Amino acid sequence: MARVRVRGAELFHEVVGEGEPLVLVHGSLTDHYTWQAVVPALAASFRVLVYDRRGHSGSTRTSSNGVRRQHEDDLAALMETLGLAPAHVAGNSFGASTALGLALRRPELFRSLIAHEPPLLGVIRGDDPVHVLVRAAQEGIDTAVSLILAGEESEGVRRFMEDVALGPGSWAALPARVRTALVANGRAFADEQRDPGWASLDLTRLSGFTGRTLLTYGTESPAWLPPVTIELSRSMPRAELRGLDGAGHIPQVSHPDAYAAMVREFTASA
Repeated sequence: MARVRVRGAELFHEVVGEGEPLVLVHGSLTDHYTWQAVVPALAASFRVLVYDRRGHSGSTRTSSNGVRRQHEDDLAALMETLGLAPAHVAGNSFGASTALGLALRRPELFRSLIAHEPPLLGVIRGDDPVHVLVRAAQEGIDTAVSLILAGEESEGVRRFMEDVALGPGSWAALPARVRTALVANGRAFADEQRDPGWASLDLTRLSGFTGRTLLTYGTESPAWLPPVTIELSRSMPRAELRGLDGAGHIPQVSHPDAYAAMVREFTASA
């Protein structure tokens, strides 16, 4: 792994493999490690970039780590600095939100886009029956953030994982190394949630993105997540929508072989 300085921060990253560039963008609380199970398979076909977003694990922690546009601009600068643009970009969770946000402003950086369950709660209308699920998810997020800011990082992160992102019992099932990293990145997560625009996206501009896009959701994900992805697909008439059978919020971890095969198949068609 190496570090490169972009936009006043050093970003921890690794580039492996040969072929067209593929950039993998991790979600909230996690880091590049969340992609480890799929990188070897993908590196056989692509030049793969994994990295820690600003404020996470091996990258610079600044006074403000959470404004999504900052992460979008970091992603653009990293791709350009390393000579990897345009690239196929795959994002998970908040990483998917980051990739989608950048695609609206810098479409020329993308060969294709794969986004799994971006938690863009703001796209669900208040009169949509699904909104009750969204409201419950937001309450769970708010509880987790309050605990983190009160110094109870471990409990806050555990509550987020179990009540919002992965489901009951998920915390104990995670490897100790992963739990440690999640807790260490708790403050970055709290920063993300304090960004007023973290959960919103301009759907009108999104409808104008013409790049090849695959939107995915897990059939076993918490109930509030798939409807958000489905709603986004309605604003992207050219996007393909796909449910990943048996998968949850982090398919590259739970179903790495199937996820890697999906990336290869979709990018080949793009």
